[in-house]
Amino acid sequence: MRRKELVRRYTLFFCSVLVNAFSIAVITKALLGTSPISSVPYVLSLFTPGTMGQYTIIMNFGFILLEMALMKRKEIYEKRFELLTQVPVTLCFGAFIDVSMHLLEWLDPTFYGAKVIVLLIGCFILGIGISWEVKANVAMVTGEYLVQVIAKFVRKEFGFVKVCFDVTLVSISCILCLCFLPSIEGVREGTVIAALIVGPISHFLFPYWRIFDKWLFMASDQVERQPVQGYPIIVTITREYGSGGRVLGEMLAKKLGIKFYDKDLIALVAQESHLPEKYIAENEQRVSSNYLLHIILQDYEAPIEKSLSSADALFVSQSRIIRKIARQEPCVIIGRCADYILRDFPSASIIKVFCYTSLEDACECCTKEYHLQSDNIREEVLRTNRSRINHYQHYTNEKWGDPHRYDLMLNTGTLPMETACAWIEQLYKEKTGKLKAPHSKDK
Repeated sequence: MRRKELVRRYTLFFCSVLVNAFSIAVITKALLGTSPISSVPYVLSLFTPGTMGQYTIIMNFGFILLEMALMKRKEIYEKRFELLTQVPVTLCFGAFIDVSMHLLEWLDPTFYGAKVIVLLIGCFILGIGISWEVKANVAMVTGEYLVQVIAKFVRKEFGFVKVCFDVTLVSISCILCLCFLPSIEGVREGTVIAALIVGPISHFLFPYWRIFDKWLFMASDQVERQPVQGYPIIVTITREYGSGGRVLGEMLAKKLGIKFYDKDLIALVAQESHLPEKYIAENEQRVSSNYLLHIILQDYEAPIEKSLSSADALFVSQSRIIRKIARQEPCVIIGRCADYILRDFPSASIIKVFCYTSLEDACECCTKEYHLQSDNIREEVLRTNRSRINHYQHYTNEKWGDPHRYDLMLNTGTLPMETACAWIEQLYKEKTGKLKAPHSKDK
């Protein structure tokens, strides 16, 4: 990463730290409970001379020491820059919390509805800050970094450790209140609301920060990202359940004499990620059906390539395998967000196909091809499609099945499979000719 780009990324990161600090102050001023990470400093500030910001600094310095205690000496040396970066980040974060609390002295909502509005505004601002932090992709705030260190140390899921970490902080806050205050302070319904909605807000906002790309990336990097000749032709087939997309892909690959990737990817991803093949087969194209559990356990504050969530690790490994395959040989790839994963490949080298059909035709296909029982076929088709939609939109922030994203939209319920195959084959041959043309000129 070039120096100027690095400076710009750290600029955006420190802006995110200031925004996060201000949002914590707004949430706290709503008087419905503060966020779990700020609950202990807030409670301490209520019965001691210290301020919320000062205790935030002290607590985070303690977190840094705990991180080092859980790391091996070699790891401390390798991560020394990340650890040292947390010192100025912590100082800025804590100091600006106090500045923000002072600036917001006038904010004193009286009615419950007004308190809820202030809380939601604070959560939205915090979502902006976290999405900027992820966009900067150079460092993490201390609390989040500690959770990742603990998760690695105990070899548990990030989401599970995060929940335990937040519950521990809230529990300490409640104990301090019982010991030194007449009532529970800083832990109310707002604490739960903030824990549940801030992550999804930051995830929703993240795509809008593409406006920073031109500013973040150096011109030289943009040159390196430009399409180059010599890429093999890749056909990606996104499909509704029961539309016959897999059958179409196999037919096309056989006709063109190229590789076909569907279930074969499971073994390749297992080697890359060291995840069990059974886990990959069950989770590779779905997110948790329990939305509440999903948003609680999701790691929203880390770029996906640094996330410790098994689901995110699976997607990252699958993405690496798909990109590796796409550079090596022409092939057909079924599903798995391949059209999005290869979005920065030359458009002339990618054929994006979406297969769909009516619910009745899908049910008929599932009866013949998958031998599903007639009494639950309809529910299975709808459930599987919802799962694919949720998975695609969660990891791409794009609309699944949007015709603007594909080269061909094929209704396989009314279009003969041989005709659909012939159309894609024709487009494949045309693109192959376009890619070969520059080479003939060079010669």
